[in-house]
Amino acid sequence: MTTRIDFNCDLGEGCGDDAAIVPCISSASIATGGHAGDEASMRAAIALCLGHGVAIGAHPSFIDRMHFGRRELALPPAEIHALVHAQVEALATLCAQAGTRLAHVKPHGALYNLAARDAQVADAVARAVRDSDARLRLYALAGSRLVDAGRRLGLAVAEEVFAERGYAADGSLVPRGQPGAVVERVEDALAQVRDMLRDGAVRAIDGGRVPIRADTLCLHGDRPDAAAFAAALHDALRDDGIAIVPPGAPESA
Repeated sequence: MTTRIDFNCDLGEGCGDDAAIVPCISSASIATGGHAGDEASMRAAIALCLGHGVAIGAHPSFIDRMHFGRRELALPPAEIHALVHAQVEALATLCAQAGTRLAHVKPHGALYNLAARDAQVADAVARAVRDSDARLRLYALAGSRLVDAGRRLGLAVAEEVFAERGYAADGSLVPRGQPGAVVERVEDALAQVRDMLRDGAVRAIDGGRVPIRADTLCLHGDRPDAAAFAAALHDALRDDGIAIVPPGAPESA
C-alpha cells in the first residue's frame, strides 16, 4: 500500500483553471511553448507554484500548437534532443529569474508516448534532460522505455501513472480517440487510482490486471473539469491517509 505520492498536473496550457488546480497538487509540469504556452504564461505558472509550494517542472513537446502536441512527428533523435533541450532551458531561465529552479521534466503528448515505446526517442529525450541539468528528475510512463533511458543515463526517474487515462494490456496508454482512452467520471478515476496505489496494478481495458509502479500521479490540466477532478483526487488521497509530496521529499514531509 502506497503511503505517499506526488500528485502532478499540467499547467500553463491556456485551457484550464490553473489557480484552482495548484492548491491540490505537489508538482506541476509547465507548457514551454511547443504545444502551448509563452513567456507570460510560464511566468504566471511559476508564480502560482511558488505561492503554493509546488515543485516546478518543464513540459516540452513537439512544436505543433495546431494539434496541441498530440500528433506524432517523424524527427531524427538530434532534432528531438534540440527541441527538448531548448524548451527546458527556456523555463529554467525564467525559474532562475524568479529565484527558484526546475525540479523535473515531463514530455507532453505524442512525444511522451513515442518516448515510452521508442528507445531512440527515449534516449534523445533523456540526454536532453541530462545535458540541461543532471539534477533534474525525469517523469516517464511507468515501465516504459523512457524509464530505462533515464536510469541508464544516471537521472532520477519518477514512474508516472494516470488518474483519468485508460490502459492497454501492455501497460501503455490507450490512444486518444479510441474507446476507453479517457476516464470521464471522477468516481471511476478514484477507483483506478486506489487500485494502483493499494494493489500496484491497474485494470486494462481488456479486463486484465497490469502490474504498475506509481511514483507520481498525473491529472491532465486541459480537461474542462480538471479543477473538480483535482480537488476530488486530493481529498480522496488525504482521506486514505496518503501524503501528497513531490518526489524526493524527506520522509517527514
